[in-house]
Amino acid sequence: MLVAAAVCPCPPLLVPEVAAGAAHEMDAARAACYDALAVLAAARPDRLVVLGPAEQFARGSYPQGAPGSFRGFGVDLDVRLGKGAAEGRELPPSLAVGAWLLERTEWSAAPVEGLGVGEPLAPERCAAAGQDLVGSGAGDRLALLVLGDGSNCRTVKAPGYFDERAAAFDADAARALGDADPASVLALDAELAYELGASGRSSWQVLAGAAQGADLSGRLLHDEAPYGVGYFVASWS
Repeated sequence: MLVAAAVCPCPPLLVPEVAAGAAHEMDAARAACYDALAVLAAARPDRLVVLGPAEQFARGSYPQGAPGSFRGFGVDLDVRLGKGAAEGRELPPSLAVGAWLLERTEWSAAPVEGLGVGEPLAPERCAAAGQDLVGSGAGDRLALLVLGDGSNCRTVKAPGYFDERAAAFDADAARALGDADPASVLALDAELAYELGASGRSSWQVLAGAAQGADLSGRLLHDEAPYGVGYFVASWS
């Protein structure tokens, strides 16, 4: 049974050591992520699954203690996915950001595992993956930390340059996530999301699959695009 979820963005710039002198620009997003994680802990889950977009070689499951690093971004900073011995393959960047958030908030509410999700995964397969997460726990109380960004085409200086469709897509995504509306999340256009560089679409739709029938309420905690990329924080409980 899904009892709570936190939706957070996953730019490495969320980590102050990576952002360096620009770290303050993400202060509001960071604070909102901490608030969303507090809601997860308050739900008293039996397990937490951290999921986020991953390249093909990094897709699939990760055990508690899986190592991550921000060395690829020029920072000598390592993380682990929850407490435990560091073992197994390295986390993709999205899950490394999730692991950093858990370390920063001193997560101890439940055991942790990770799931790297392919960005091109079709909505129906995302929904099925979410339902599998719920079904694999033998009735335990499941919480999800869902990482992913909105479009990267909000301004001419954005990574994907400017696309006039980006603002409307992000508004729809933010509304659906803030309302904890699985049907609206699943209705997000996968092809349009790909064209707009919205890395979070598939992960959000895994959440939507897991949340079907759970009757959760939602709250949008943060919605901005400081670098021309949509960053949303939402809490489902």
